[in-house]
Amino acid sequence: MVPVRTPGTLYLLPAPLHPEADSQSMPAMLAPLALRLKHWVVESERSARRFLRILNPGCPIDTLHFSLLNEHTRAEEVSAMLCPARSGEHIGLLSDAGCPAIADPGAWLVAEAHKHGVPVHPVAGPSSILLTLMGSGMDGQKFSMHGYLPVEALARARALKAVEDESRRRAGATQLFIETPYRNRQLMAAMEANLRGSTRLCIGAALGSPKPTLITRSLTEWKGNWPDLHKIPAVFALQAQ
Repeated sequence: MVPVRTPGTLYLLPAPLHPEADSQSMPAMLAPLALRLKHWVVESERSARRFLRILNPGCPIDTLHFSLLNEHTRAEEVSAMLCPARSGEHIGLLSDAGCPAIADPGAWLVAEAHKHGVPVHPVAGPSSILLTLMGSGMDGQKFSMHGYLPVEALARARALKAVEDESRRRAGATQLFIETPYRNRQLMAAMEANLRGSTRLCIGAALGSPKPTLITRSLTEWKGNWPDLHKIPAVFALQAQ
């Protein structure tokens, strides 16, 4: 009888939210666990190499194998990234920032792992989405994450109104969404133009950095007082009143 090979584990490992993030914000088990892994699926090889060198200065980077998983990855490529795990080797999944598979293409690999019986082990770490929800003062029991809203102006306006309506229908349920940092100004202008003045909005920006922004105000209060978030990663949380 041919023995059944035990698959390796897919470890979901958090990365700092900001290059200047306090190292104490990362779990203590992260460094020794990462040092054991030879196979990595990453959003960016350059940022992964930099993080692993900081995490373990003696890490033999050049002996590691990296596979890229980002918005350009084809669906048929994802399953092949699990080959080491199906052969008994452990794999690390690493995003550019925060927790992998949360508003991140890493979720595709996790879905494949479940499909093929590969154990999944998420390691807790910082998430800008969760930190914004925690610090917003909004409903933490009823909430939805909408990801990126449409780029085109009319479609964006309709999406914002739909998000606001959903919050109202669900008795003030928190609605979270994000935007590419260089389009934050357009998104804030669209919120000012299309949302009710009584609607509350929390902005969580540059979280994990030495100078984060985490402020909740009504749209009326935000009007004319928007922070400069050009090219700054941000999460937006909305609650209709």
